[in-house]
Amino acid sequence: MGSLYSEHPTWLHGWSAGRKLLLLSFLGMALFALRAPWQLALACMGCALVHATLGPATQAARRLLVSVLAAATLVAIFHVWMGTWESGLASALRLASACFIGIAFTVTTRTSDIIDVLEWLLRPLTVLGVKPGRLSLQLALMQRFTEHFFVQWQKLDEAYRVRTGRTGGLRLIAPLTVQMLRTMRRTGDALYARLGED
Repeated sequence: MGSLYSEHPTWLHGWSAGRKLLLLSFLGMALFALRAPWQLALACMGCALVHATLGPATQAARRLLVSVLAAATLVAIFHVWMGTWESGLASALRLASACFIGIAFTVTTRTSDIIDVLEWLLRPLTVLGVKPGRLSLQLALMQRFTEHFFVQWQKLDEAYRVRTGRTGGLRLIAPLTVQMLRTMRRTGDALYARLGED
C-alpha cells in the first residue's frame, strides 16, 4: 500500500511519534483558540515555514497540499460572497495551517510508530473491554488509506498525462475507486487471515 512517509532524512524524523502527536494536538487546539485574522495568519506562516524546512521529504504530499489549499480558497470565496469575509479568512487559515502541520507529521512518522503510541494511550481502556491493539490499528489504517488515496491518484494522473498530455481530472474517479476497493479487499482478507475472529 502506498504511503506518504518519506525516507529522506529531516530534523523532524528524529522526534518520537509521541512527541509529534502531542505537539500536533496542542497546535490543533491553539488554531481554534485563536480568533483574530492576524493571529491566524502568523500561525499559518509558522506552519508553512515548518513544512518548508522539510524540503524534498514533502514531495509526495504536494498534490494533497494543493488540493487542501484550493479547498481553503473556495471556503474563503464562499464566505466573501456571503458577506462574512472574516469568518471565511479564519476558516481558510485554520485549514491551511492544519494541512501544513498534518503533512509534516505524516511524511516524517512511520505508521508502525503511530500504532505503538496509540496502543499506549488506549491501554487504560482495557478495563472497559476495549482492545487497544484493534482500535489503534483501525485508526492507523484510516490514516494509511487516506495517504494511499492520494498516492494512487498521483500515479493515475501521471500515467494519464503521459498518454494524453493533459491532467486526468474527474476521469480518474472511476479507476481510482476500483483500485481503492481492491486494496481494501486485499487488506481486509490479509487482516482476517492474520487476526482470525478474535
